[in-house]
Order: sequence, then structure tokens, then C-alpha cells
Amino acid sequence: MNKVNKLAVLGRASAAGVGVATQRHLLQPPLLGLNPASKSKVQCFSRDLADHFSLPSLAVSGTMFLSGLAHGVPAEDPVRPKKFLPNEVVLYQYEACPFCNKVKAFLDYYDIGYKVVEVNPMNKKEIKWSEYKKVPILTVDGEQMVDSSDIITKLFQRIHPEKSPDSVPDGGEEKKWLGWVDNHLVHVLSPNIYRSVSEAIESFDYITTHGNFSLTERIIAKYGGAAAMYFVSKKLKKRHNITDERAALYGAAETWVDALKGRKFLGCLEPNLADISVFGVLRPIRHLRSGRDMVEHTRIGEWYSRMEAAVGESSRINA
Repeated sequence: MNKVNKLAVLGRASAAGVGVATQRHLLQPPLLGLNPASKSKVQCFSRDLADHFSLPSLAVSGTMFLSGLAHGVPAEDPVRPKKFLPNEVVLYQYEACPFCNKVKAFLDYYDIGYKVVEVNPMNKKEIKWSEYKKVPILTVDGEQMVDSSDIITKLFQRIHPEKSPDSVPDGGEEKKWLGWVDNHLVHVLSPNIYRSVSEAIESFDYITTHGNFSLTERIIAKYGGAAAMYFVSKKLKKRHNITDERAALYGAAETWVDALKGRKFLGCLEPNLADISVFGVLRPIRHLRSGRDMVEHTRIGEWYSRMEAAVGESSRINA
């Protein structure tokens, strides 16, 4: 069936009330003879068509497109859902916290303006109002949200109300890699950024420069904290069965690149929640020695650059 006929059939199927599964089947291109990477890219394109537009609308849009070609007139873009626009979003965080940075990457990607309250890790006075004593905490028009994965999933549902809650994350692959971020990737970071005394001091210089510390706390945290975390990182290595810190970091980066299967993003043409989560937890280490080594010695650099471009500038609102 050629493309024109297939689109016509899809339009008739939509009008006749044919089920979604049948309509999705009509959108699937033939995959025989394609290598795995090419097959993955073709499936991405087909899936993105189905995910970004309702199928009846897609059929109508396609008909308009073909009609436009016939008359030499470009087709109009399909109507997209209105953006989620909360009045006030506040993130309670530690600047270097990977889970907090996951939430920030999501907010930046979706261009949701947010204020930041930097929590002092020594007394946590900024979150004494909450029964939840960890970060990140996000308040959206006064509603408290906790746990980074739950936060981005709930926000995603509000941005995309057309998606059923059961479909977020969208499919087994996305869900698998979201779990991998929380259960594996984050655990290889601390042993790397505190791998040596000099790297621990470099990391705490970043933490104390961007964190909520008084001058005295900053000096104590930079050197005392660096020394403490240097020894803690050795215990973390043992707990997570890490023998070589850099090998573990490089291995995680390569595992992620392999998961892409030649696609621009795990989400195919656009980042999905797993892409945003991986980027978020890696962003604070990117310009530390461990992050520079990771980009230099693995294939993750191209994907990371694409993510930087896709996420764009910070949406943070300075008080």
C-alpha cells in the first residue's frame, strides 16, 4: 500500500471508528531488511507521529498536507495542546544534588519558570515547614511534591493531559531506563567526584560556591566535607560493588549510548523522561574532572551536546 492510499485508509478508518490498535498498525512502515539501528529509527518516527497527534487528527492533517502538495500550498501545523502554566513553582534543593538537578532539567526543558530555595545541609532550616526532610521538594501553586521521579512524572501528566496515567512513563524502555538512573547511575557519581583528595576539594569548592553557606560554614564544608566524603566514597564503592570508579562511570556512559541504538535520543526525535533524567544527574559533574574524563573517554559527548541544545537555557527565576 503506497503512502497516499495508506493515509486515505487511515482517514476512513478514523471516521468509521476503527480501533486505535488498527490505526497504529496502518502507521507502521515495513521493517523487513532493515538493520536494528535503522529499524529503531523508523519505529521512532512512526511512534512519534502517533504520540504527538491524535490519530484522527493525524489523518486529517495528512490529507491537508497532500492537498497542499497538490495545490502548491504548505499545510498548516496541527493544533497542539495548551502549555501547563502554573503561577508559582519553587524548588527546594542542594545545588549539586543529582536528584534536584533531574527536576531542574525537566523544568528547563519544558520552560517552566521556577524559583530556587537553596537548603543549608547543616540545619535544613529552609524546609522545617515540611514533614519531608529530603530534597528535592517542589511546590506548585502551594502543592508539595517530593521524590524526583514522582515529581517529573506528575508534571509530565499535567503538561500532557491527553496521555493516560498508565502510559507515563511511555512504555517499558523508558521505564527501564528511568529506574536505571535512580538505581545505578547516581551510585557511580559519588565515588568518582570524591575519588581523590584533590577531586573531593574540587567538588566541594563547586558545592560551597553555589550552596547556601555562611563564610565560616563554607570554609569548614569545603575542607572538612571534602575529607569526610573522600572516606565515605570508599564505603560507597564497596556497598555498590565498584572496584574501579572511572571504569564504572565510563561503563555507565557507554551503556546509555548503547541504549540509544543510533537514535538522537532515547525518546527518538525528542528527549523523553529518561533522556532528561540522565542529562539532569550528569549536568552538575560535566565540568568537574570526572565529567571531563567521561566525555573524553566515552561516546556520550554527542548525545550530551544534543541534550544541552534541547534543554536550552535555565528557566530559573532569580528572586
